[in-house]
Parts: sequence; structure tokens; C-alpha cells
Amino acid sequence: MPAFRTTPLSFPAMKDLDTLLFKVRSTLGKPRCGSLLMAAPFVNDVKFRHSVVSIIDYVATEGATGVVLNNPTGYTLAELLDDESVGGDVPVYRGGPIGQDRLFFLHNLGTAIIPGAREYSPGMFVGGDFDAVISYLRSGYASDGYIKFFIGYCSWADGQLENEIGQAHWAILDTLPPSGVLLCGTGDSMWHAMVRRLGEDYRSWQLVPANPKAN
Repeated sequence: MPAFRTTPLSFPAMKDLDTLLFKVRSTLGKPRCGSLLMAAPFVNDVKFRHSVVSIIDYVATEGATGVVLNNPTGYTLAELLDDESVGGDVPVYRGGPIGQDRLFFLHNLGTAIIPGAREYSPGMFVGGDFDAVISYLRSGYASDGYIKFFIGYCSWADGQLENEIGQAHWAILDTLPPSGVLLCGTGDSMWHAMVRRLGEDYRSWQLVPANPKAN
């Protein structure tokens, strides 16, 4: 019987599994005010895992500011303001790791209803007269699909976001859904819905759960 070979076997170096599974062929694109960023499925930072970010301010030579749209805090506006008159079912979202002591809002109500609001993308506004917002809610008008409240925001220094996009940490969606879709979606389901809008090149992203331990 021939002897077993004991010489160590040599295998070629393996490519990174994430690169093999999640590499996409699409053009990376460039961020702009109003763009949506979808976090890549292998991003491990819990603050951005399966997040959808709306860019509310962008200057190529200065940096960018954005808000995570789909990460609920578990609190309502009534709880944070200690005022049940604003409606106990209005959720508050975690907009990002910066400015955790700051409450602000995005909406599609326009300046006729919320004076002082800034339109940062067609049909999407940030901020405005907070008393007008409270009056709107106390009057019993719907918030879902019209307004979202946030604690905190995201910020990138000059060139930082472009570098992260170049490393495939984010995908850009420039063909935006209606504002009402952005102002009512939440959680992991919103990320999946927005990734589907990116097209077939990103189909593999849909296979990755938000919690890696679920695999």
C-alpha cells in the first residue's frame, strides 16, 4: 500500500468573502443634497447597520450632513416632550450619533404649514417653526408619511463620505421615492425596500440579515 503523502498542501490565497458575495458592478455615483445612502450589508457599526440615510446638506469642499431615517428609538414624541396632547403614537428616530441632545424633524408639509422650513430636496423639508409643528399635531393631523422626528444626526468631513462610498460602505440612490415613502418607512423593512430600488446588481445585499447572529 502506498504511503500517505505528508508534504503540506499549498492553497492559493482566498479573497475576502464579503468582496466575493457583495461586490456590485454599478457606477458608484456622487452624493448630493437629497441623495439616499444605503449602508452596505457588511457594515458592522450598529449605529449604521441596515440604515437608510437622507443627505440634508452637502458641499463637496466642506462635507455632508445626514439623518438615518429608519432607526426608531422606541420613544414617542409625547414621552420626550412630556405632553400627551401631541399624540402618543408619534415615533422618534435616532438620526445619528452626533447631537444626541437635539430634537429636529423632516417633513413634506412645506412652508405654508411650517414657516421657516428649508427644502433640501424636491418635496422634502428640514426644520421650521416648531410651534407650528406642535399646532399641526394637536389639531389631529396625521404624522405618518408627513413628518418624522429625530434625535441626533450624521456628519462627514471634507472627502470622508466620498472615501466611504469608494470603499463600497454605501450605495447611493438618486432616483428618490415619493416623500411620503421616506416619511413612513421604518426598520429593516425600509432598508430592504430601498435596496430593491437600486436594481439587480444589489440583489445579493438582500440575503444578509440586519443581525449577523441570525445566520
